[in-house]
Amino acid sequence: MKFLRDLLDSVEPQFHKGGKLEKLYPLYEAIDTFAYTPGEVAHGNTHVRDGIDLKRTMISVAIALGPCVLWALYNTGYQANLALASSGLEATGWRAGIMSMIGLAHDPSNLISNFVYGFLFFFPIFLVTQIAGGTCEMIFSIVRKHEINEGFLVTGLLYPLTLPATIPLWQVAVGIIFGVVIGKEVFGGTGKNIFNPALTARAFLFFAYPAQISGDAVWTAVDGYTGATALAQAAAGGVDAIGWSWQDAFIGLVPGSLGETSTLLILIGAGYLLSTGIGSWKIMLSMLLGMAATATLFNVIGSDTNPMFAVPWHWHLVIGSFAFACVFMATDPVSASMTPNGKFIYGFLIGVLGVLIRVVNPAYPEGWMLAILFMNACSPLIDYFIVERNIKRRMARNG
Repeated sequence: MKFLRDLLDSVEPQFHKGGKLEKLYPLYEAIDTFAYTPGEVAHGNTHVRDGIDLKRTMISVAIALGPCVLWALYNTGYQANLALASSGLEATGWRAGIMSMIGLAHDPSNLISNFVYGFLFFFPIFLVTQIAGGTCEMIFSIVRKHEINEGFLVTGLLYPLTLPATIPLWQVAVGIIFGVVIGKEVFGGTGKNIFNPALTARAFLFFAYPAQISGDAVWTAVDGYTGATALAQAAAGGVDAIGWSWQDAFIGLVPGSLGETSTLLILIGAGYLLSTGIGSWKIMLSMLLGMAATATLFNVIGSDTNPMFAVPWHWHLVIGSFAFACVFMATDPVSASMTPNGKFIYGFLIGVLGVLIRVVNPAYPEGWMLAILFMNACSPLIDYFIVERNIKRRMARNG
């Protein structure tokens, strides 16, 4: 690594004021601080010293997403290979050519085959996200003359994991550009955005190109194959219509978005975030309680025409994107409520709204994206009332 350090130090003057590459200083600073800890230190006794900064926070979230990324590779390939084996269809396209070239058969029982085939779907989506979104980040940093923030490190991982494997790559680029520019940069950049940028990007795709991000055919990466997700089956016929066991759904051996299917691995990521103090247990717990309470209420009310009324809370936990939304989306420290009591209210209302949308609206059985974005807009109001209440209580207590 000394070679890299020497190289960065040798070109650094070119990026400072007066250098030939002065305008590209944010790009140099991003590379330097990503690879190495900044050399500047605080002096004097008036500084608060803490080992947690924005970079450390973002890297911690990226580490927590690691199990979901690995599962995205395996399960995408597994579901595709399983569909090919059961339907008699043949794999087509450049991915099939690469599999044939390296001598891997489309065998769902072959661990390597599943990982490699899944990688061929996930990596292009991830790469396009990084290039398109990273370019937008760099442009805004150059224009505003400030460093590139590490916030996109997490957005660039979250966004691909919420997408189906078959989504066109040009739509991936359009979505992330919209999420970065409209969801974050127009508000002033990292730390000032009202909405979660990754969810903003996905919401744009959902409403702009619904055929490529909703429906049954998109969730399994096989041309000409249609297979309903567990959530779609529940919406059509209730729990009895789901073609997988609760254990399979909990582990994640079901079709779905790239990284949202395994509740087990998402909980492992949640454990890491909680142990490091990065994730908010208040939001996670209150969202779970709101979901469970609302689902149980619908179970009691019942319906003769809507099977989703009968789906119990423990099935809501493992189908669709509840777990992923609860651990990684709702807990976004910028767009979520910041006051301790506000976090409880914020998370609980997301749980209530998500089930309400999922159950009551048959045309949209997945409600967590809209619930979180709606509560993102309401979180400043929640914090305002909590702070005002605290001020009044202290004034009354102190006369």
